[in-house]
Amino acid sequence: MSSEAKWYVIHTYSGYENKVASDIMKTVETRGLQDMILEVKVPTETVIEIKDNKERAVERKTYPGYVLIKMIVTEKTWYIVRNTRGCTGFVGSSTEPFPLTEEEADKLGVELKTVELNYDVGDVVRISQGPLVDMTGTVTEIDKETKIVKLNVSMFGRETPMELSLNQVEAIS
Repeated sequence: MSSEAKWYVIHTYSGYENKVASDIMKTVETRGLQDMILEVKVPTETVIEIKDNKERAVERKTYPGYVLIKMIVTEKTWYIVRNTRGCTGFVGSSTEPFPLTEEEADKLGVELKTVELNYDVGDVVRISQGPLVDMTGTVTEIDKETKIVKLNVSMFGRETPMELSLNQVEAIS
């Protein structure tokens, strides 16, 4: 059933994001709707602020006035969200909320997805997509956060460094 749940964006009064998120989660707990409303997030980022020649890390809201919620839309869950104090409604039409696409959710970073690779640094891999398809190279670096793999490909008699997306490379079996 949780596979039906999608991410939605709720519009709130500015400054009420954390209050709206905590009020929704309290309501979910008291009504036992954990299987209908799975997660509520206020996206934040850590920013380094320099004030009076001192650096300090400050947590800032990435999207002020918005809260992200993963839920299954029913009359009951829609009612709970709409009637939470500080919430002005869903982003979308007034009659039906629009879910985020998987690409939008990925760009917002709402869900951490682990990347499973069947190759490692030092392995020889085959390029599976793009203009250099079927060429091979040696992996020099893997960055799972940015989803980039760096490799050296032998071209024109010399090693040429390349950066490719993780899904453009596959292990040679």
